[in-house]
Amino acid sequence: MPNNWLFFALPLLAAAPAVVLGVLSALARRPENLGAIDGQMADCPTSPNCVATQSGGPNQRMTPLRFEDSPQAAMERLKSIVAAMPRAKIVSASDQYLHAEFTSALFRFVDDVEFLIDPGAKQIHFRSASRVGYSDLGANRRRMEAVGRLWKH
Repeated sequence: MPNNWLFFALPLLAAAPAVVLGVLSALARRPENLGAIDGQMADCPTSPNCVATQSGGPNQRMTPLRFEDSPQAAMERLKSIVAAMPRAKIVSASDQYLHAEFTSALFRFVDDVEFLIDPGAKQIHFRSASRVGYSDLGANRRRMEAVGRLWKH
């Protein structure tokens, strides 16, 4: 049977993209540009896998969350919302800054989500970015829209 090799090669070829994605996910490390400097978080890259309130092109820009209560109460509420979301882990939190990691169910990709409270403007700025890949198929935008809906309730 000269085509026996196809019986073994085709499943391997079909599994190759999944293996590559899994390896990329496992090798991805936390970016060094997280955090805020002088009230600003890092800019979004030009790739469509990031959304933010302080930077980014027109397709990446989103509106900050607004709050009426104290900054401390806003941070506690924000932590509660993020902690209740699927596959979320709060990595660090201070009075005005929150960093969380969201892990995708399938390939275990990690997205870094940052929140920065601007007490004077009574706004919460955010940045949500994928660690690997070019496109996130809108995952970061959908996540931040979900945070916005939960925030309004």
